[in-house]
Amino acid sequence: NIPNNIIEKIGKNLHNEPNHPLNIIKKKIQYHFQNELSSDQHQFKFFDKFQPKVTTKQNFDDLLFPNTHVGRSPNDTYYYDKNTLLRTHTSAHQSEILNDKDVNAFLVTGDVYRRDTIDAVHYPVFHQMEGVKVFKSPNSFNFKYDPNIDYYTNTEYKTMPEIKEIEDELKKSLESMIRGVIGQDLQVRWIDAYFPFTSPSFEMEILFQDQWLEVLGCGVVHPGIMNHTGFTNERAWAFGIGLERLAMILFNIPDIRLFWTQDKRFLSQFDNVDKDPNNLTNIDIKNVQFQPFSKYPSCFKDVSFWISDDFHENKFYEFVRETCGDLVEKVDLVDNFHNKKSNKTSHCYRIQYRSMERNLTNNEIDEIQLKLRNQVEVALNVKLR
Repeated sequence: NIPNNIIEKIGKNLHNEPNHPLNIIKKKIQYHFQNELSSDQHQFKFFDKFQPKVTTKQNFDDLLFPNTHVGRSPNDTYYYDKNTLLRTHTSAHQSEILNDKDVNAFLVTGDVYRRDTIDAVHYPVFHQMEGVKVFKSPNSFNFKYDPNIDYYTNTEYKTMPEIKEIEDELKKSLESMIRGVIGQDLQVRWIDAYFPFTSPSFEMEILFQDQWLEVLGCGVVHPGIMNHTGFTNERAWAFGIGLERLAMILFNIPDIRLFWTQDKRFLSQFDNVDKDPNNLTNIDIKNVQFQPFSKYPSCFKDVSFWISDDFHENKFYEFVRETCGDLVEKVDLVDNFHNKKSNKTSHCYRIQYRSMERNLTNNEIDEIQLKLRNQVEVALNVKLR
């Protein structure tokens, strides 16, 4: 279920492009972990060249995803076949690296893929960084992994002094990193969360423009994963952070589509920000702010149809992206109507078109909208109204 517009993105590796804002953010985080959070016992190693094609075992099974987890659904994930897919998170490489007993602290950066909504902060390809740090357990720690224990709810496990110590070290490290990258006067708060591969689990939110924004998820690595990778007497923490979200905050970038543009008016704004792209140096970004170069107007078009039993919104969003391309800025469900007599449900979606590079003409958008209408019935098994 991987469309051509997604296949075209594979191998772009924006996180490795010199002077690209995603590469700048990646290096800022790496620099902080290397210079502020490493020690004689933990020297962070960096991985950023893993291929995005992984197995279901790597992406889900090794990370304890239940078979019923929504993330496994083709409505959310891009599959090559039932056993291989485009990774949905860089955590897919966690067990692989943990099996190398010479590595006890690492960061993994890469492009990840998810079918998602369409707006200024969502895109089916984005970039993520995974971090893991392994700790040796003290001899007095009497813990044996039991697959019959629910470690997500087990209070005795979560309140063990060693688990609390790792939790505190994790939060302290991530607060240090986020303040080192964004700013020291940042307000941070922690929210309890659920992830299949960590317990306890948390999300970090930062106060940005008077709103609390979630910027990363983290937790103590589930003891089942530690056991399966041979760390029977060790514990670890892990986190995952989205680079686009962080770059949009740091550089005031208003639209996630901009990261993929080849427009020099965007890319040139980050030229020479990284003075030494071949080495890991502390990049000064205090005075780097995105300057808008496009104020072109939007164009709105609606499409309404009766949905079928197997309809899923992500299928429609994917169809719009593939049919209409990146001229689509946003798609909103503006009407959801159920006809009791016919027992049918109708959706009306408003599609917002806008180019960041030029004015769009009504004729141009009408042609795109007509193409969408001509194909949507067969593609999604719906009936136009």
